[in-house]
Amino acid sequence: MKRFHGTRTYVQSAGVKGDMEIDGFAIAVCRELGVELERHRTRSFDEMAQWGDDLSGFDLIVSLSPASQRHALELTRLYHLEVEYWPILDPTGLGQGREDKLRSYRESRDQIHRRLIERFGPPGR
Repeated sequence: MKRFHGTRTYVQSAGVKGDMEIDGFAIAVCRELGVELERHRTRSFDEMAQWGDDLSGFDLIVSLSPASQRHALELTRLYHLEVEYWPILDPTGLGQGREDKLRSYRESRDQIHRRLIERFGPPGR
């Protein structure tokens, strides 16, 4: 999102679990679009709150997994948030060799990219 729309929107990524390393295949396929994830670390919703990100300041949560969807819907009990579920292919564990795995990760990346454009418009708009 930041790569395509800059600072006109405040974006923070979070998940159900935090403190996980970013998958090397995800890093590789995002780099192909100019998105650098090497220094990115995942954080949970709870960690966001602990680090001072006030969830009440967000308008939208986009969840990519059923688990994050359930957690996001729980947050709507406490905060006025819009929640959208984008069912994206989970590429982990798919494919036999490196190229097959990269193909699966590219498919997931491209699904997210298409959804970003559908929801927020083309880059630089």
